Amino acid sequence: MKITSVDVIECRPNVMGSVIYVRINTDVGISGFGEVGLSYGKAHYAGVGIARDFRALIIGKDPMKAEAIWEMIFRSTFWGMGGGTVINAGMSAIDTALWDIKGKAYGVPVYELLGGKTNEKIRAYASQLQFGWGPEHLFLTDPKDYAKATRDALDEGYTAIKVDPMGVTDEGKWARESGGPNWKMRGKLNNRMLDTVYARTEAMRREGGDDLDIIIETHSYPDLHTGIQLGRCLKPLNIYYYEEPCNPLNVENMLEIHKALPYIALASGERIYTRWGFREFLEKHVLQVIQPDLTLCGGISETKKICDMANIYDAAVQIHVCGGPISTAAALQVEAVIPNFLIHEVHVGAIKTEMRKLCKHDYQPVNGEFDVPDLPGIGQELTDEAIEEALHVYVIQ
Repeated sequence: MKITSVDVIECRPNVMGSVIYVRINTDVGISGFGEVGLSYGKAHYAGVGIARDFRALIIGKDPMKAEAIWEMIFRSTFWGMGGGTVINAGMSAIDTALWDIKGKAYGVPVYELLGGKTNEKIRAYASQLQFGWGPEHLFLTDPKDYAKATRDALDEGYTAIKVDPMGVTDEGKWARESGGPNWKMRGKLNNRMLDTVYARTEAMRREGGDDLDIIIETHSYPDLHTGIQLGRCLKPLNIYYYEEPCNPLNVENMLEIHKALPYIALASGERIYTRWGFREFLEKHVLQVIQPDLTLCGGISETKKICDMANIYDAAVQIHVCGGPISTAAALQVEAVIPNFLIHEVHVGAIKTEMRKLCKHDYQPVNGEFDVPDLPGIGQELTDEAIEEALHVYVIQ
């Protein structure tokens, strides 16, 4: 079997941005899909570009040799060993598409090729409730609205939620873009902010009760001291784990937060790439929950290795999922296999109609749990309509 062509598909924008896909085609009629995890943030065109750059390297290669192709891109492109967000996003999409092809060629889901299931059901949580939980994308300010979003998730069967309680200002704006002098997320937090953050989170705790698992997300906006201050403020609310409380590339600062807040598990990973990136965090026991994003950290091949390495250090895994349906399906394949799986992320953007219509299958949790797709490969493909309506489809043969 040989790779004959590669398509880079730039889908139309939605609430999560323009999702970028790679479709690898072979001379036996089998195609595999992978996702470039750069639809959100400000690196979209870089994501399209790196997929276009790398695809020429794999024409004529045997798609069954995913490990050899990963090593070739990593070792021979000069930038591969330097890594970083864009490079690894391109590698990730190609690698996932190759695993999709292999599963289809053998007629089995990818989880069978990775070692078989250790998890029959995949527990999930409703993510980013500061934007509400439902068809409308909101910016919540009032604690009562945070309670309502919690109730909306509970009514769908979720037993865990995630929120960034300071990501939206009290004026209803996304703080990263318009925080202003009264809503600073670095340095010492003022009492007004602390009171607001606590009230929002406390409203969610009251609505969900003691058994609800609440994950706190801060998107790395705080610095070392702010991260500690916020963690201490929320201590009475029994937080499940605390995500990205400071810059994700500063191991020592993250370690200081862990020492200062021993009662809260720390999590990070969406901006940490490959085994080399996670190594120091694990060796120093900084993270109790790792969050590799398989559309960014190196694909299915590298995600499985990262998870296995984490298992040595007793770190649990929540694969980061903040993209389209391809990333969801691929994550479920890995999560079914790894013994240190903790929980799966369902981003509020993933439940929007325009995102769910991109692919042939609409995988959603039932009563807060997923069944793992049993179709060959990753079990997901773009619809013909999504490809026809894409902004661009770049083809190389």
